[in-house]
Amino acid sequence: MKYLVEVENGIPASGDRPSAGPTYRSIFAKDGFPEPEAGVDTCWDLFRTSVERNPDNPMLGRRPTVDGKGGQYQWLTYKQVYDDVIKVGTSIRSCGIEKGARCGIYGVNCPEWIISMQACNAHGILCVPLYDTLGAGAVEFILCHAEVSIAFVEEKKIPEVLKTFPNSTKYLKTIVSFGTVTPEQRETVENFGLSIHTWEELLSLGTNQQYDFPVVGRSDICTIMYTSGTTGDPKGVMISNNNIITLIAGMKRLLSSVNEQLTSKDVYLSFLPLAHIFDRVIEEAIISHGGSVGFWRGDVKLLVEDIGELKPTIFCAVPRVLDRIYSGLQAKLAAGGFLKHTLFDLGFKYKRHNMRHGSKHTEAAKIVDKVIFSKVKEGLGGRVRIILSGAAPLATHVEEFLRVVACCHVLQGYGLTETCAGTFVSLPHEHGMLGTVGPPVPNVEVRLESVPEMNYDALGPIARGEVCVRGGTLFSGYYKRDDLTQEVLIDGWFHTGDVGEWQPDGSLKIIDRKKNIFKLSQGEYVAVENLENIYSLVPEIDSIWVYGNSFEAFLVAVVNPNQAALEHWASEHGVRGDFASICDSPQAKEFIVGELSKIGKAHKLRGFEFIKAVHLDPVPFDIDRDLLTPTYKKKRPQMFKYYQEIIDMLYKGPR
Repeated sequence: MKYLVEVENGIPASGDRPSAGPTYRSIFAKDGFPEPEAGVDTCWDLFRTSVERNPDNPMLGRRPTVDGKGGQYQWLTYKQVYDDVIKVGTSIRSCGIEKGARCGIYGVNCPEWIISMQACNAHGILCVPLYDTLGAGAVEFILCHAEVSIAFVEEKKIPEVLKTFPNSTKYLKTIVSFGTVTPEQRETVENFGLSIHTWEELLSLGTNQQYDFPVVGRSDICTIMYTSGTTGDPKGVMISNNNIITLIAGMKRLLSSVNEQLTSKDVYLSFLPLAHIFDRVIEEAIISHGGSVGFWRGDVKLLVEDIGELKPTIFCAVPRVLDRIYSGLQAKLAAGGFLKHTLFDLGFKYKRHNMRHGSKHTEAAKIVDKVIFSKVKEGLGGRVRIILSGAAPLATHVEEFLRVVACCHVLQGYGLTETCAGTFVSLPHEHGMLGTVGPPVPNVEVRLESVPEMNYDALGPIARGEVCVRGGTLFSGYYKRDDLTQEVLIDGWFHTGDVGEWQPDGSLKIIDRKKNIFKLSQGEYVAVENLENIYSLVPEIDSIWVYGNSFEAFLVAVVNPNQAALEHWASEHGVRGDFASICDSPQAKEFIVGELSKIGKAHKLRGFEFIKAVHLDPVPFDIDRDLLTPTYKKKRPQMFKYYQEIIDMLYKGPR
């Protein structure tokens, strides 16, 4: 395989252990893995050395709103940010916070987020991002589980933190607002014996005090990132300094191997959540090279405006955002008239043909780029040279469309919080990698492990199996959950739970999920069995199969209604016919969706966990149609195959 080097032979099955395919690493690491630059052992070193090299470069930019409109970006230089980091670190220490303590950060991306994080890095304090998309009670759970003693909070999120009182006050002693604090909030906090400060108050808190930086090592944990669990509680993924600096060294090797590199001239738009590892490591990489990070205004409706003003060179997104860009371009084409549409279509087919036959995107259709596709590039600010999609699979037709019309590299990556985000990434100018996540990055080793119960054979003619990873980017375990750590970390290999298939060129295609948990297109995990247990509490239904996939943003379901209950409802609402006819009626489907929504709200489910459309099947799920096992467990692949046409129709409806 062109982009892989085999380092260990495959292992046949033995006893209870399934067979494993050969161990591979990137061709770019055939002579060994890259090392971080000399003198860089921690995330603090990444920032500190970059400040020394680029003191006057613009580092963090914010776009103010002036008279209801977005103004020009206002920048803090690396030296100015460093000075604020020192002040914040001193102030944190003056609150009695020492090395090893946990510091929560809760809010949208902003300069204060990064400054707080770097202050934690400087003093060996573990940064713990807080965010509410993990579900109701997640903020309280994380504050208590991580024993967070100080929390930096976006102004409008302070009420959410106060709702965690009194449980969180066992550990939480100090709150810092990125904005203002109302007298009522101050009174509430102080009544519980805590202190609360505005950002400006914090900056002056440590005046005339001085604290030495503690000794922090490569193996020390720098952040605990909480991620979805298959049942209820989030899991705290412990990420070390070594994980992040190793990943960045690998990114640097990868880019240089394909004649690309990050520089101090790069500009990055920060809008993906810093609470997720994907954005965190990208921003660390940009900062380590002296580049500029501009923050969006927090409103998705204004995102395109922010892009136009910032003019980023690096653009990272989840598929849902790129889907919107694709849909917007299609809508403009449809509204542009026959001639415009025809010219665009001809240009697209011409350039795509050349790229499919090996031409680089910069050489495939220079005149077409200048006359037609330059307008698309201008829509992204005019300077984007790399678009990186992660967190969920990007639809192949969207990926190819953007590769042709965006006039830049469009790459798709794959990784998990446990692998510090970047584990695979497709390569520039390799059009054949469409629909894959590319080969491994040059700082990990990868193998596939057979999944006999799903008929995936890692040693078969087409190697398929669970994706397993080892290397310096692997997490140190789940915080306070050794049992869960031992389930996924076996003999140094992290078992991702995703099923992959090697392609002839050495890229990987993700084809399945070993367990019943999946991502939606916005990158959020869904634990489907847990949802089905909740929705089964609706009295009007006997059974439910919830479906979603990583190309869609919402869930749909096939429901077996309770015949007596649904017929009773139908008689009261004037819906006529036999049971099958009632099930087919729009009114009955709307009624069931409403009942599912009620139970979802009662159990405080998250927005993306709500069912948007249903099919009512009057025939119960059964063994005869191969939908259930002999012990009446749902056979999900078979259910999808049986209901696939119905699922496709359900997804067309809510749009």
